[in-house]
Amino acid sequence: MIIEQKRTSNERRMPPNPETKEENAVVLDFLQNGRPMSNIRTPLAQVMGRKHFVLLEVVPKEEVILQPYDEVYIGADKREKIHHIRAKINYSELTNTAKKIVDDIILKSVIEREAEFVEFFNKSRPVSIRLHSLELLPGIGKKHMIEILKERKIKPFESFEDLRNRVKLMPDPEKAVVKRILEELDGIDKYRLFVGN
Repeated sequence: MIIEQKRTSNERRMPPNPETKEENAVVLDFLQNGRPMSNIRTPLAQVMGRKHFVLLEVVPKEEVILQPYDEVYIGADKREKIHHIRAKINYSELTNTAKKIVDDIILKSVIEREAEFVEFFNKSRPVSIRLHSLELLPGIGKKHMIEILKERKIKPFESFEDLRNRVKLMPDPEKAVVKRILEELDGIDKYRLFVGN
């Protein structure tokens, strides 16, 4: 499903979209003394949702120390390590530490959820009369898009490897998906293929 990103001045105050609510997250960085340029000295963690790649700032429970790559539960039920979600954040607000590991975490997630992303190649649709959602992936132009559509009519793709084998000169699909997710996190495009609001 493609979501057109809407920008508002009170974006952080808007209730989360229930379809993109995160249950689990991966820690990108832990700020023991809060943000460096802030008067608030509460420990914070920057995390990324496992399902919709939503970037959040969370406040851990007292005495909890988090490490990058830790998995934490952030859903509505009783949380073991997280006290509350402070805010949704943008890619530009990530610390340097968080930015260094976010690509790696996204790639691992794309590989783990390969079937889900291959399904995107099998079922993606146009976003307008002139633009197909496949063309929103970096490195995929009209020629690749036409080839993908032709091949998936014959037989749905079964894996990233199958996609590479059947579409001539296909860019690495895992890397294309990762780059697209990073672009969406950075707010480069108005369309959302993979990142939740």
